Amino acid sequence: MLEHGGRLLRAVRQYAIAREDWLDLSSGIAPWPYPIPPIPLDAWARLPEADDGLEDNARHYYGVRQLLPVAGSQAAIQALPLLRPLGRVGVLTPCYAEHPHAWQRAGHHLIELDESQVEAQLDQLDVLVLVNPNNPTGRLVSREQLLAWHARLAKGGGWLLVDEAFMDNSPEHSVAECAERPGLIVLRSFGKFFGLAGVRLGCVVAELPLLQRLAALLGPWTVSGPTRVLAQACFADHAAHQAQIERCAQASQRLATLLQSYGLAPSGGCDLFQYVRSERAAHLHDFLARRGILVRLFEQPAAVRLGLPATAADEQRLDQALADYQKETA
Repeated sequence: MLEHGGRLLRAVRQYAIAREDWLDLSSGIAPWPYPIPPIPLDAWARLPEADDGLEDNARHYYGVRQLLPVAGSQAAIQALPLLRPLGRVGVLTPCYAEHPHAWQRAGHHLIELDESQVEAQLDQLDVLVLVNPNNPTGRLVSREQLLAWHARLAKGGGWLLVDEAFMDNSPEHSVAECAERPGLIVLRSFGKFFGLAGVRLGCVVAELPLLQRLAALLGPWTVSGPTRVLAQACFADHAAHQAQIERCAQASQRLATLLQSYGLAPSGGCDLFQYVRSERAAHLHDFLARRGILVRLFEQPAAVRLGLPATAADEQRLDQALADYQKETA
């Protein structure tokens, strides 16, 4: 299993701090979960129905004409490499580690690229994979650039796979509405923006024949009945969408300002997290953990990613810990 954020129970054991005493900032998930609607008994007792309204609400929310709900975008990440002949797959790195892992595990030839190398490599690739905004750096590639890359790949039957897991906060940058074009595949994550990662829901946007092939590979009933009821309500709550966008943007800016005030100016980030590169990242991670604050540590390059504190008290707790860190390292 690859390393991910959110492994709070492991930190509880490692640092001998009770679970309820932790401030978990290790995942880029909105810390304000949407309210859970009443779940009728039928949703638990019957097999899920595909025409219950979930797809309609999701299509409206994402502004697309066709999509496939899946059991978290992770399900699609693992399945999509099985739908192509073995080939050369470029991955913009650093990125969410499951992407390169899935393509390599399926037998494809993996080529890790930074953005400056894409133009020179693109015509030799069968697939280009990227996360936009990037996880963990927050780097955003423009719509125009993505569509130009897609056009070149599509000429040879190639794919551009864009993971937009963190795009809900800035939907104007999405290319999802263009994903009916052959060879353009967009993944969207439900749990991060809606603060409900445990629901395990994602959507794949692509041309219909590819969605049909993916659905056949994944099999029936991949999204549970209770999840379908819950997600419909969240997708339809339009007033709450804008409030969540604004709340995340304000909290992310406060977090960036706080980090900068202690000499930890973010190297990147988005409205759901901030990313700090530092040679002392491992030390900072351990220092905070010993005070019951969990952040995500990256080794290559050395960095930490901090999710959004949910309350003013959480921000104050992080502020005090960073002040202590500054005193120790001065």
